[in-house]
Amino acid sequence: MTHQTVRVHHDSSSERLLALKDALGEAPVERVRLADLTASFTPRSGGVDGEWALALAHLESELPPIVVHRPTLSVIDGLHRLRAARLKGRTHIAARFFDGSRQDAALLAVAMNVAQGRPLSQGDRVAAAERIVAARPQWSDRAIAVVAGLSAKKVSELRARMEGLPRCERRVGLDGRARPLSTVQGRELAGELLRADPTASLRTIARRAGISPATVADVRDRLLRGDDPVPPRQRGLAVGGRGAREGREPGGRDREEETRSAEELITLFEALRRDPSLRLNEMGRSMLRMLDACALLARDRGRIIANLPPHCTEQLAELMRGYAELCQEFAGELSTSTVRPGPAR
Repeated sequence: MTHQTVRVHHDSSSERLLALKDALGEAPVERVRLADLTASFTPRSGGVDGEWALALAHLESELPPIVVHRPTLSVIDGLHRLRAARLKGRTHIAARFFDGSRQDAALLAVAMNVAQGRPLSQGDRVAAAERIVAARPQWSDRAIAVVAGLSAKKVSELRARMEGLPRCERRVGLDGRARPLSTVQGRELAGELLRADPTASLRTIARRAGISPATVADVRDRLLRGDDPVPPRQRGLAVGGRGAREGREPGGRDREEETRSAEELITLFEALRRDPSLRLNEMGRSMLRMLDACALLARDRGRIIANLPPHCTEQLAELMRGYAELCQEFAGELSTSTVRPGPAR
C-alpha cells in the first residue's frame, strides 16, 4: 500500500496547526496492528480512563479512526479507542497517519484532545499550554489559548511565571501574521502615513506600518480628535515602566491583542465551535448561536451595510453601539469571573 500522510512545517502557526487538525479528518484510513502502536503524546496526566474506554468498548457502532504519528507509531489522538479495541479483542484498528516532527505531533495531540472526545481537565490544559509556550514562544497568547482550550489571559499569566523563555520582539497571531509586541512605532508610522495621505486605505497603511487594520483605524480616529496616535498608557509602558514585561500591560493583557482582525476573530470562533464542552452545554450552545451571528458580521460587514434600508441605519447603529457596550461589560465579567466549570460528564 502506498503510504499517504499529512505533513506540517516545523515552524507552523497555530492557524496552520488547527487547519491540519481539520485536514486529518479527510486523510486516508489504514488498518494498523495494535501491537505496533505506542502511547507517548497524551496530554492527559491521568492517562487512560478505564471506565470511559470500557463504555466505548460496549458501543455497537464503529468508532472514528485514531490518529498516529507514522515515524514513531505513537498515538496522537484516540488512546481510549485504542484501549477499547484491545478490550474487544481486536488485533487491528483504523488509523489516519501524520508525518511530521515529534514536537508537532505533541502540539497536535493537545489540539485534537481539546476539541473532541473526552474533554481535558483544567490542569491538563494548563500543563499543555505551558508546553506550547516553551515550544512556540513566538506564538501570541491568544494563539496558544485556542490550541490549549484556555483564555488568553490565563496563557499570559502562565507565560509571565515561566523562566528562561527567549525574548520575542514579534508574536505570531491566530491569522499567522507576526506583529510587534509594542505597537508604539507602528502607530507613530501609521500616523505619519495618514497625515501624508488621508485617503489611503486602512490595509495599505497597516501593511506599511506593520500593524493591524483595526489599529490603523484607531490611529485615524485619534488623529481626527487631535490626540496622540499612541495611547498614553502604551506610551508610558514603552518608555520602560516595570509593568511592560514582554510588551504586557498591568493585569496581564498583551498590547498586541488590543485589536484583532476579522480573520483572527473567525478563527477563534471556529475553534470554540468545535469544543465539546460548549456544544454539549445548553448555555454554551446559546453562546455559539450568538457568536455565529457575530462571525457573519465579521465576514460580510461591507455587504450587510450595502444592502440595509437607508432609513434603518441610524437606529441600527444606535442599537449596535448599545449592544457593543453590553458585550464589553460581559467580556470584562468573563475575564474576572472566578466561576470554574464542573467536572465533565
